[in-house]
Amino acid sequence: MPGAGGTQLLTWALGKWRAMEMVLTGKLLSGRELYEAGLVTRVVPDSQALDEAERLASEIAAMAPVAVQLEREAVQNAFMAGVEEGLAMERKNFYLLFATEDRQEGMRAFLEKRDARWQGR
Repeated sequence: MPGAGGTQLLTWALGKWRAMEMVLTGKLLSGRELYEAGLVTRVVPDSQALDEAERLASEIAAMAPVAVQLEREAVQNAFMAGVEEGLAMERKNFYLLFATEDRQEGMRAFLEKRDARWQGR
């Protein structure tokens, strides 16, 4: 039996019948099958997995930290909330970001055609 919400999340992501097959048989999906089902965003050879994970983490870490935190919160909330509650959270987080110093820095950096120097404020 999957734990940590596995039965719920698999059913939401894959649909009832595919989730039922995975849960009842214990069948694992290949990387390609996971990609085709939309459960992973990319498939790379095992030898490149760590490099690709570090590249993606570096790309995310280069973004405004407060924005990344609020975006992650809104996406995670989409699993638990209805559409209206999710949209309300997204709107609240969007407006919160307008009050950050990073928003001002991002706009300046864009206009000056340079990389932003995020402060997390």
